Amino acid sequence: MSLDTARTAVGIIGNVISLCLFLSPVPTFVQIWKKKSVEQFKPDPYLATLLNCMAWVVYGLPVVHPNSTLVLTINGGGTVIQLVYIAVYLAYSDRKRRVKVLSLVLLEVAFVVLLLVLVVSLVHDLHKRAAIVGVLCVVFCTMIYVAPLSVMKMVIKTRSVEYMPFYLSLASLGNGACWTAYALIRIDLFIIIPNGIGVLLAMVQLILYGAFYKSTQRQIAERKAGEKGREVNLAQVVVDREEDGASISKNKAGNGGGAM
Repeated sequence: MSLDTARTAVGIIGNVISLCLFLSPVPTFVQIWKKKSVEQFKPDPYLATLLNCMAWVVYGLPVVHPNSTLVLTINGGGTVIQLVYIAVYLAYSDRKRRVKVLSLVLLEVAFVVLLLVLVVSLVHDLHKRAAIVGVLCVVFCTMIYVAPLSVMKMVIKTRSVEYMPFYLSLASLGNGACWTAYALIRIDLFIIIPNGIGVLLAMVQLILYGAFYKSTQRQIAERKAGEKGREVNLAQVVVDREEDGASISKNKAGNGGGAM
């Protein structure tokens, strides 16, 4: 198998895993659609991912970095998916949120279009074009990968992985590993750096999951036991009140019979 064939195969696997990650928020937006409200959901992750995907689309263009078709395809798809999420968010948010989010989307699009125009018109060397856009992609992609640090901090503090999904961490590891391998076959530091960081962070997440899995199950069991205990106590209170009510009724009936 040639290096180019191996690179293409790894890139296709990376496309599939990345697509799964892009589609992972679908249940959230189904919930928004059913409730006809965004409630407390924030658009920040989708705005950040949109900017990241659009930047990588520019990087993958033949006029910036030739032979990056698989980078172009997955990030083009990611851009469309994020725009759909944001459209649903706009449809079910109030006017204030709608104006704010739409303004940010237009700002991001304008930034990326301006970046493409300036790079293509002012920089005539492909390596320099790739370097300029690549540095921005590294920054944006790294920001996406380090976003779960707050969740990891909460896991360590609470000793619970209840809000750090195992399969999402596993998929992030597979995604980062695929794109790192893809970039190592034909050295591309702008893909290696952010995805290498993503692999390390995903591994830390999985280590935390293994370390705190038992304590998480124990906490969940204790919470369920507590809820069951409260239900039993509430039921007992209801029974006691009913019995007290019945006793009062009998006493009234007895007093009424003596008066007659």
